[in-house]
Amino acid sequence: MKKIFLRLSISAITFTGAFAQQTPDPAIIAKIRQEGLERSKVMEHAFYLTDVNGPRLANSPGARRSEQWAVNTLKSWGLQNVNLELWGEFGQGWDIQRCYVAMKAPYYQPLIATPRAWTGSTKGEICSEVVLVKYDTTEIKRLAGKLTGKIVIFDTKDTIATTFKSDATRFTDEELAGIESLPVLKKISPAVTARIKALRARVGELLFEQNAALILTLARGKHGTVFNAASASYEMDAKPTVAELEMSAENYLRIVRLLKAQTKVELEADIRTTFYKEDPKGYNVIAEIPGTDKKFKNEVVMLGAHLDSWHGATGATDNASGCAVMMEAIRIIKALNLNPRRTIRLALWTSEEQGLWGSKGYVAKHYGDAATMKLKPEQKNISAYYNLDNGAGKVRGIYLQNNLAVKPIFQEWLKPFHDLGATAVPNRNTGSTDHISFDAVGIPGFQFIQDKLEYFTRTHHSNQDNYERLNEADLKQAATVIAAFVYNTAQLDQKLPRKPLAGAQ
Repeated sequence: MKKIFLRLSISAITFTGAFAQQTPDPAIIAKIRQEGLERSKVMEHAFYLTDVNGPRLANSPGARRSEQWAVNTLKSWGLQNVNLELWGEFGQGWDIQRCYVAMKAPYYQPLIATPRAWTGSTKGEICSEVVLVKYDTTEIKRLAGKLTGKIVIFDTKDTIATTFKSDATRFTDEELAGIESLPVLKKISPAVTARIKALRARVGELLFEQNAALILTLARGKHGTVFNAASASYEMDAKPTVAELEMSAENYLRIVRLLKAQTKVELEADIRTTFYKEDPKGYNVIAEIPGTDKKFKNEVVMLGAHLDSWHGATGATDNASGCAVMMEAIRIIKALNLNPRRTIRLALWTSEEQGLWGSKGYVAKHYGDAATMKLKPEQKNISAYYNLDNGAGKVRGIYLQNNLAVKPIFQEWLKPFHDLGATAVPNRNTGSTDHISFDAVGIPGFQFIQDKLEYFTRTHHSNQDNYERLNEADLKQAATVIAAFVYNTAQLDQKLPRKPLAGAQ
């Protein structure tokens, strides 16, 4: 570890010495600020991605609409090599055609719920009794013959507590300064995740075998917010499933209380979903501003965000905001005719929500295999990848991804934006999103720090993730800062320094 740190420190000193002679042109930065803050189109991009194209679950009709809209829009700006690039096989698409659910007894009440992704339909309009069941395979087997045509709800001890914290927050200066010292979040182990997934699948199979009419599951969230937590299988040969609804906590817990009080509950529902198997392949949207320097035009600076979303809303903060910002960043550079030395390449990834499939497929195709560390020639020609996928808040800095050598560079690049709140350069990573695919094969990949706003408390994967949750001033600021970072990277006399890469071939 000490040797690695020493190499990083030497690299930082060496590169900083070269960099000191090549600070960003203040006149260019001023133009980027003016275009990004005064003539922004970022909300227009966001409108088309959300309100017009709708939910963008992987390989759904909404996803396909948004992919084609992005291609057409980027071409209209005069970008080059715009295309839908195949990254590999994904699976079947899925969409909601109708979702109606209400309590009919002991009284009528409309209910808030969203079909769980890739689950089936009810057998037409149904009206049935709700049965309270333990989430246990042995218990479900014991009830064989008693669940036919019934609506199943699982027992729970969950409650909703009052909170006195604001949904929306911004980083204070003290919090930004303390990001580097925050403890690393613990991830659920793959083994635990596999067990949870296997149990969920087996419960679903048993209820399908018993001809249950509908399954209700408790959604995370409160105040009517439904977070889409998981999905059934999207594999082409996936087994059929019972229609399943993720229900708001207030509605779900009321039904459980009534049943425990021996009060009969009946629901009426009509859930219709459609599966799409015509094209199981996955595609990324790619577009470029070609480099103009004979020495560097074959080198690339990339920026990107994931285009797909969940289905409970229109995916505004996750991640239409990221796509709108990255599209706006490249539009700014193109509109100003800045003629970058290196090629600037935009990527809008698909199927990120199911496991970074779009960016992983792209990296494997162009740069190398993260499992074997067998690298391709193109891997040497990319300077950096910049990602945006933490909501719709303004940029407050950038995570270094443990690449200490770039710290003085990024600190210098942020100086013109200190007045806009972008100051932090902590040596740490953020959550798993598409920059990880690049970092895994030794390419400098970075995620920007953003104000949280309502991202994790209200909008992330939820039925509240709509256009109204976007803050125009924040998105303008983010696009402006990122446009400068991308352009600065394209203009350097050398590529950004890299971390030592173990096991590369």
